[in-house]
Amino acid sequence: MSLILGIESSCDETACAIVKDGFEVLSSAVASQIAIHAKLGGVVPELAAREHLKALDPVVSQALDQAGVSASDIDCVAVTQGPGLIPALLVGLSYAKGLASNLNVPLVGVNHFMAHIYGAFLDGTAEELTDPAGYPLLALVVSGGHTSLVLVSEDGTARQLGCTIDDAAGEALDKGSKLLDLGYPGGPIISKVAENGDPEAYNFPRPLTGGAGKPLAPEHRYNFSFSGIKTALLYHTQRLGGVKNIKDSLLYDTVASYQMAVVDTLTRKTMLAAKDFNVKQIVLAGGVACNKLLRQLITEKAPKGVKVRIAPPKYCTDNAAMVAGIGFHSFIRNEFISHDADSFARLPGIVKVPFLG
Repeated sequence: MSLILGIESSCDETACAIVKDGFEVLSSAVASQIAIHAKLGGVVPELAAREHLKALDPVVSQALDQAGVSASDIDCVAVTQGPGLIPALLVGLSYAKGLASNLNVPLVGVNHFMAHIYGAFLDGTAEELTDPAGYPLLALVVSGGHTSLVLVSEDGTARQLGCTIDDAAGEALDKGSKLLDLGYPGGPIISKVAENGDPEAYNFPRPLTGGAGKPLAPEHRYNFSFSGIKTALLYHTQRLGGVKNIKDSLLYDTVASYQMAVVDTLTRKTMLAAKDFNVKQIVLAGGVACNKLLRQLITEKAPKGVKVRIAPPKYCTDNAAMVAGIGFHSFIRNEFISHDADSFARLPGIVKVPFLG
């Protein structure tokens, strides 16, 4: 039995979790900064870092208490090394280095993006993860910072088929909510408001889907773009006389149509790649994977015979359970990082996932 303590601080959630043998989540504690950053309309990196400093000790203690274990029972510390906000990442990484040194246990650096994919397998089994019938696997990782399609083979080799060439889908939802004066974070608000509207009331664009009257460039076949959708929403509000005039059914229809444009684009691209590469399983992960409409359409539109695996909402948003879970696989392979290791802001090239092969 191996107990991994995971630490997550890539953005505005301070989290700690204890996971047994890579799949059994014994505890998952999260301290959210939403109330703080909501006043500013978005995450301020330096402020987030200061809040992580305050929250880490209490969150780690909470996770240990929930799991019913002591710090001396921990076999390894896993920490988000990147990608993310550097000031926030450095706080978590520095804390993890000190904790691992104090406990005299190894330290594992975790790729936050990969951890989101793994989050779909938490609370599952090793057999489900390694079942050959589930590969090749196509992962749609969609959040405020990332929108990417990743193809994963049974042996663990992987490659990024496409990504956003400008804004991430989560950012588009957040900025759309801000433009309409609905509040922050925008994703959950947009989803809730959209429930009352008609998603076909307005025809917002679906960029890079070949519907603009000209052929889609081959290099963008699996790429995404969401800046144009935001611009279309801005022009839409201006045509209606400004945000002050968009109320009641007009607001509901606007939000529902805007959300549909984002979600439909994500779904179309995913299904295109799923068919092109004859995948056996589609995994939906990341913060935007909490969106009800996206979960529904990905499930409904999946090609016949293709399994759909969607991360539970509690493992979609930033959490440390996914960090500890994926960290277990590096631990059993003795793939550790030194205490000189640094954080990284951007997603590195994807060639392999750490939980297969």
